[in-house]
Amino acid sequence: MSTQRRALLGAGLAAATLPFLGRAEAAAPFIGRGAPAWYRFRFGEYEATIVSDGALPLGKAEDSFVGAAPGEVNAMMRAAMLDPSNALLEQNALVLNTGRHLILFDTGMGDSMGPASQMFGPTTGRLLRNLRQAGIDPAQIDLVVVSHGHCDHCWALVDANGNRNFPNAQVAISEADLNYWTNDANIRGPAFMEPFIRGAQKNLNAYRDRMVMLRDGQEVVPGVTAISAPGHTVGHTIFAVSSGPRVMVYTGDLAHHHVLLLRRPLLEFAFDTDPKQSAQTRARLLDRFATDLPLVMSYHFPWPGLGHVVKEGQGYAWLQAPMDVTSLG
Repeated sequence: MSTQRRALLGAGLAAATLPFLGRAEAAAPFIGRGAPAWYRFRFGEYEATIVSDGALPLGKAEDSFVGAAPGEVNAMMRAAMLDPSNALLEQNALVLNTGRHLILFDTGMGDSMGPASQMFGPTTGRLLRNLRQAGIDPAQIDLVVVSHGHCDHCWALVDANGNRNFPNAQVAISEADLNYWTNDANIRGPAFMEPFIRGAQKNLNAYRDRMVMLRDGQEVVPGVTAISAPGHTVGHTIFAVSSGPRVMVYTGDLAHHHVLLLRRPLLEFAFDTDPKQSAQTRARLLDRFATDLPLVMSYHFPWPGLGHVVKEGQGYAWLQAPMDVTSLG
């Protein structure tokens, strides 16, 4: 046993012998529930609320993040005090109130596809509940911006019966992604492709009469600009939110992991439509973020997904922004 471990155990045993001076009472019961997962802050003239859809466990990190030398992914995870046997991603959706529009960026997993909605486990699909806990009625949303057509980004557009969860909203998505993920001809390759396409068809087709096609470099609404970032999907899009001199970039699935894909941007991700294009897009945009230093809001980084990308060695590092105690939570 190491000297440090013996010292720690010794301190613990010594503490255990201290007498408890209060009255003997029954232990307090476990409460069994946590706080609603939402965080609100001002961004320039806007009000922003980050709402969680819950944790998304991928399983073994080396199964999802590929292209490294044997053992390298596990070593990077352990060095960051993370469990390589379960790469756990957050799901952080952004709600932006510009004063003119109430915009939801991505919807989370939802329950529209029944058992398939829990293909990543039962901890997902919590966005609608947390949205209401944050004081936002889904009927107030007038625009849902979908970064791409994957299950954890659009499957909560409708409920299990196919009814719209956002009855007054338009849906903005790239035409390339809309066409790809609603096309039966793309049911090929990995086993996940069929449920992904069936889920996209059910959710996206329910809003066909109110679709807005995203265009690279064009404003979706005043203050929100679409930026094409293909590779993860054919039409994957990220968004720059501007208010006065301040800029925040909502990055969707540009990078799924705050350690693996920042330190090694050219690693490939198992759910990418075009892994090599995705890696090149990621490397290019991370370099831009590390140069311009916008506030970055990532869908899958540790809660609440706000921070900055900075250069570190041959790659990048994630500097999580502090949660402001003066925020509007």
